[in-house]
Amino acid sequence: MKRIALAVVLLFGFATPVWAGAYEELLLRAAQGEAEAQYKLGIIYTNGQGVALDFAEAVKWFRKAAEQGHAGAQNDLGGMYYRGRGLPRDFSEALKWSRRATERGHAGAQVNLGTMYAEGKGVPQDYVQAYIWLNLAASKRRGEGFEQVARLREQLVEQMTPDQISEAQRVDRTVRSGG
Repeated sequence: MKRIALAVVLLFGFATPVWAGAYEELLLRAAQGEAEAQYKLGIIYTNGQGVALDFAEAVKWFRKAAEQGHAGAQNDLGGMYYRGRGLPRDFSEALKWSRRATERGHAGAQVNLGTMYAEGKGVPQDYVQAYIWLNLAASKRRGEGFEQVARLREQLVEQMTPDQISEAQRVDRTVRSGG
């Protein structure tokens, strides 16, 4: 019952009568080192769901889960560094955590990495790398998620030279074929 209540809070952003018990259970599991519980606490504090909005507290929980290899937490910690939420903005740290999440196949981190290459934040601007990461993310998404990444990729293509597009497509084919 507590997990259902927590799911309701996470999905709809409002407290239920059993929220306090569900939160306490989640806090206990997180304190015991459970990465998924730590990640969920990071989300709760990022969104202010049933608790005061607190980016620094979110960063604390994301970091604990990220250091255990939780891809979602790695991605979100990278995002906190990228936006400077709860800690100073640091593109090199954003890059580090986004890369770790991409190594685990996290599509959102692939979008973030592609965006960093497109904007030249934390890395030298490289439209070919940006295209490759956005294309990889698009291949993992369906529906609206795919459409959003496809729009980003198309906006990027408008800024690329024909040679860059050809190189990006060639490298993308090589990466996909395992070569």
